[in-house]
Amino acid sequence: MAIEFGDRERNLSDTLNGMIASIRGDTITLRELMIEIGEHGFLLLCALLTLPFLIPVSIPGVSTVFGAAIILISLAITLNRLPWLPRRILDRQIETEKLVPTLKKGAALVSKLDRFVRPRLHFLTQGAVMNRFNGLMIMAGGVLLMFPLGLIPLSNTLPGIAILLLSLGVIQRDGLMVAGGYLFLVATTVYFAVLAYVAFAAGQGLSNFFVS
Repeated sequence: MAIEFGDRERNLSDTLNGMIASIRGDTITLRELMIEIGEHGFLLLCALLTLPFLIPVSIPGVSTVFGAAIILISLAITLNRLPWLPRRILDRQIETEKLVPTLKKGAALVSKLDRFVRPRLHFLTQGAVMNRFNGLMIMAGGVLLMFPLGLIPLSNTLPGIAILLLSLGVIQRDGLMVAGGYLFLVATTVYFAVLAYVAFAAGQGLSNFFVS
């Protein structure tokens, strides 16, 4: 089944707040979130899944589950098909007591973007080629989000912002937001490369210390 993403009149923060308000019970699964999000589309779900990473609060296991979901959804967007998600990801229980306040804080941050979002730089958001390319970029953000670096500052926040900007930009045809997503993907890659180099250099230093 083909996926089409039309322009949206309702701003993202209102849509997110409405969906967050609908969350009930002590736990919720990704399957239930997808049911709640319904017709708003898979890009909006990608944007929702980034909210826990926009603030410096870590929820154990969330980056792995949400990152995997973003990768599979973005793959579906790239292939122009409805996404398939494994049952283990769809039905994993997440505590709403921890999730909902984090989502609300993330939505509050997103609301600050609303006044800046409008259709522009259309060549970055229109056409089958760009839809597939942007799907691949969201997938790259999902891969970076899954890196086991949750205790390192900004390791989840940078790719989370990239995915949010890409998703928001494609939904509302804002090429400037999409370009911002590209920039944050580059920044995340550079940041992770620096972390890897520092870890390698530290390992070499320890090795030389013990050898000598």
